[in-house]
Amino acid sequence: MTAVLGTRPDPGKTRVRKPGRWSAPPRPVWEEEPSPAGQAGKGLALGLACLAILFPLWIVVVTSLQTKRTIDEAGGLVVIPKGITFVAYQELLGGGQVQRAALVSVGVTVVGTLFSMAVSVLCAYGLSRSGSLGHRWILMSLLATMFFGAGLIPTYLLVQALGLTDTYLALILPSAVSVFNILVLRAFFMNISQELVDSARIDGAGEWRILFRIVMPLSRAVVAVISLFYAVGYWSAWFNASIYLTDQDMMPLQNVMIQLVQKQERPVGLSAQINTGQLSPLAIQMAVMVLALLPVAVLSPFVQKHFKKGMLTGAVKG
Repeated sequence: MTAVLGTRPDPGKTRVRKPGRWSAPPRPVWEEEPSPAGQAGKGLALGLACLAILFPLWIVVVTSLQTKRTIDEAGGLVVIPKGITFVAYQELLGGGQVQRAALVSVGVTVVGTLFSMAVSVLCAYGLSRSGSLGHRWILMSLLATMFFGAGLIPTYLLVQALGLTDTYLALILPSAVSVFNILVLRAFFMNISQELVDSARIDGAGEWRILFRIVMPLSRAVVAVISLFYAVGYWSAWFNASIYLTDQDMMPLQNVMIQLVQKQERPVGLSAQINTGQLSPLAIQMAVMVLALLPVAVLSPFVQKHFKKGMLTGAVKG
């Protein structure tokens, strides 16, 4: 084609085909092309891993959507659905202990995550400034708590002495701060270009303005990651409620699920359909599991996309 047209390609202007949205990125020159057997083995391994994760979730969701007759015919958990009914979810969300427990879990998760992030960000930013007052001693004290703990009984006595038992603060304050998360935030803050901070100080910005106008926008990726860690921890927590709360009306969703699944108890507020045989207790148990897993399963993909965007936005060229 070049000989016919009488043109020669310019080596300095050689086009490099950019990978499309769904195409694989270009391989390094030292990496060999995968063999068909290797590609088939990777696909088989990934398929088995996905099946091992999704198959139990499928059983839980399908069983929660079946009638008592279908569950009895299957002898328990249902794999192949025979129709769909939302009676179990209507009973759970129609009022009573399960609905109240879900609201408690949502409130504790939102308030606890905001409080934990506020404390962690402020502590990490202070420890990332080398000239801050006593930052070395504070850092050593925080590191010591990762290896040495007071134990369950002294912690319970402290919570009781502070008057936090049978309060929602007992679900937040005892586990409000994670030293590991503070260290991750501190390491990220220390990698932010010092020239940006110095230029802001020259322009008259104080520490609060530097934190909220410069450091936080550049740290959206790590803030999103740590926020998800805290949110999942609060949503999945059940131990603090089991030892600090005695009022059943204050129990979060995870504790109600434990009572329902392990102790085979009927949550307060459900109608008499379980006793009359119109609703299967197993469908109620599976529906509670779905409600407990739904927020994390739905929000995680969207948060992961935000992680990538935050990493690109917060990148600083050296």
